Amino acid sequence: MCLEDWSEEMQEAGDLKSRWYAKMRDRGLRVKLALDDRGRAVGMIQYLPIEQSMAEGHDLYMVLCIWVHGYREGVGNRQGCGIGTALLTAAEQDAQALGAKGLAAWGVRLPFWMRASWFRDHGYERADRSNGRELVWKRFADDAQPPTWIATGAVPEPVDGQVTITAFSSGWCPAMNLVYERARRVAEELGEPVAFVRFDASEPAAMRLYGQTDVVFLDTKPLQRGAPPSHDAIKKRVSKRVRRVQRR
Repeated sequence: MCLEDWSEEMQEAGDLKSRWYAKMRDRGLRVKLALDDRGRAVGMIQYLPIEQSMAEGHDLYMVLCIWVHGYREGVGNRQGCGIGTALLTAAEQDAQALGAKGLAAWGVRLPFWMRASWFRDHGYERADRSNGRELVWKRFADDAQPPTWIATGAVPEPVDGQVTITAFSSGWCPAMNLVYERARRVAEELGEPVAFVRFDASEPAAMRLYGQTDVVFLDTKPLQRGAPPSHDAIKKRVSKRVRRVQRR
């Protein structure tokens, strides 16, 4: 639950993250936790061979997430104390010890979670950008080659005669798991007019086929923009789409 085991909302994300972890720990996933003086986890970083990620590259590891607890609930706000820097440094040292030629990460240009500018402040360079996301990296070896984003392809066509929810889900991000689980339940509740199609984006072949990872589409448009929409908001939007289709 990404340090948010106190959150009732996170319970809605189901077991996708634990299933992803069980699969990826055998594919090179590395996780480090920052603990306070009472042994409680206050920060984490997870990274894995880039071949198992949403980016292309060789002899690199990819940071999927770095997160320091920032809420009053649970262990309280621990941001701004250097924990993130310590976690990133530990991951860099570990990746180098594993023989990696560099460490990649992704960030957003807006000033909130996973800021690209934060990585650049720690010596990372931009390697690629796409749809508001930057791919950054730090070189460990002179012959290291920069990573690139996997090219985004076309969204699969909707199921004929039905409103279609197409979910690309790997399971690594609880926020996206929330969207996936809520959309899946909405499809079940609305029944026959709605088709729910899932692609396992934790498998590199499936990810590269469409160039999509951890995104849910309503027909051909993303269901989420910003924070995960509530179950009721998703149901309202899908129901509106169903009525429109049925009037044709």
